[in-house]
Amino acid sequence: MTRMTVLYTNGRFYSAADPRATAMLVRDGRIAWLGDAADAPAADRRVDLAGLLVTPAFVDAHLHATDTGLAFDGLDLSGVRSAAELLDRVTAFAATRPPGAVVHGHGWDESTWVEQTPPSAAELERAAGGRRVYLSQASVHSALASTSLLSAAEGVAGYDPSGWVREQAHHAVRAIALESLTPQQRSAAQRTALSRAASLGIAAVHECAGPGTSSEEDLRSVLALSGQGLPLVFGYWGELGGAERARDLGAVGAAGDLYADGALGSRTASLRHAYHDGDGGVGEAFVTAEQAAEHLLECMRVGVQGGFHAIGDAAIEAVLDGFALAAKRVGVDGVRAGGHRVEHVELIDKPMIGRMVEFGVTASVQPVFDALWGGPGRMYEQRLGRERTLASNPIGTMHATGVPLAFGSDSPVTALDPWAVVVAAAAPTNPVHRMSVRSAFAASSRGGWRAAGVDDAGVLAPGKAATFAVWETPGGITGGLPALVPDVDGVTPARPVCRRTVLAGETIFEA
Repeated sequence: MTRMTVLYTNGRFYSAADPRATAMLVRDGRIAWLGDAADAPAADRRVDLAGLLVTPAFVDAHLHATDTGLAFDGLDLSGVRSAAELLDRVTAFAATRPPGAVVHGHGWDESTWVEQTPPSAAELERAAGGRRVYLSQASVHSALASTSLLSAAEGVAGYDPSGWVREQAHHAVRAIALESLTPQQRSAAQRTALSRAASLGIAAVHECAGPGTSSEEDLRSVLALSGQGLPLVFGYWGELGGAERARDLGAVGAAGDLYADGALGSRTASLRHAYHDGDGGVGEAFVTAEQAAEHLLECMRVGVQGGFHAIGDAAIEAVLDGFALAAKRVGVDGVRAGGHRVEHVELIDKPMIGRMVEFGVTASVQPVFDALWGGPGRMYEQRLGRERTLASNPIGTMHATGVPLAFGSDSPVTALDPWAVVVAAAAPTNPVHRMSVRSAFAASSRGGWRAAGVDDAGVLAPGKAATFAVWETPGGITGGLPALVPDVDGVTPARPVCRRTVLAGETIFEA
């Protein structure tokens, strides 16, 4: 059945197909025409854009919907600066929860505290009035657990009697915390996250699920919401050897949070050289080159994308060695045809960047990590020292070398704020790694579609999917996009405001 045609007129369109266009006709979910409003064809309905800017919609290429929704509606600890302040926030929030509930909180970052010792499990238990407490650290690779929740992780790798748990112990307490949600609560949290994404001009997200991160039920739940008046959801299931399971779950890949290592914040990212502020440790490695190769070959047999979470240079090297081993079996072109991806890639050098290009691997990265943790005295410098910090997150260098990029937030690790992602890539803490605003925007939009294997979205052109966002631009427009970076006088333009988000012709947000 043919849907009505809609003419969007009196706008400004960010389009290489027609940079001077002032109108766009949408039919059956696709762009049917683009050009001057004076020449526009007839339409069933007209939408006057009143001079607003239309761009391709954003894609968030790494997100956790349930955690994001819980963070919006729950206990946000990103602003606390001491253990005492954290306990006060827990006490106040726990009082709003029934006695048997789990207190979910997120975002504390001890690297921003003067005294970097978090409260103990017993202190959390008291602060919450005996309720179970799960507080994920900013990286979501470790957490604080109260005494009654901590017992589930005793004897598991990563357990600490203080209550600050990592890796498998963290997964154990996290599973209990998430399982405490009813299906209705979980779906509500996911809907909250997706609705918020739509309000920010995001029309699609990549949900990164898997053992230790979420659950099969969690992934099925968010996939059921996909495109139902909400952004499209591409599912990723991060399980080694889980290609068939990923396919059966409806995921596009056995990738995303398939952990080759941990995170820098918890000192579990796998490094070639010891942590600057540690006890000589080099983190944790969870995947060998041989395992990586077998996983990729299985993904190719099943017909899904393969990929890994790899942050430290040792982990990235092991993964890329796996790509090389797989290429010996099926050829480089066979590997490239799989459209595989690696998440985060924060400590990658030029030889490894070259191998990413060789194997056609997409780097799914989060530029705001650098904005949050890359400055002098911040977490990267504490963990890595200045030299390695300056070399971290070489996103612009990857782009210039030819690595396909897809940008995301890893929400709730960083906030859902796609223009902040563009700014962080265009103006990184080390200017050697900068890239243009236009290229950063492309990685935040078309790059996310391509990373999920979709080639007909992410640009405004006749025949392409009518997936776009409409923006008020109080800071002005530069080069066809909103002005974002400070001018020569250091004045930062006001951020764009989303007024409408459209997915395949359907409005999923309107202010």
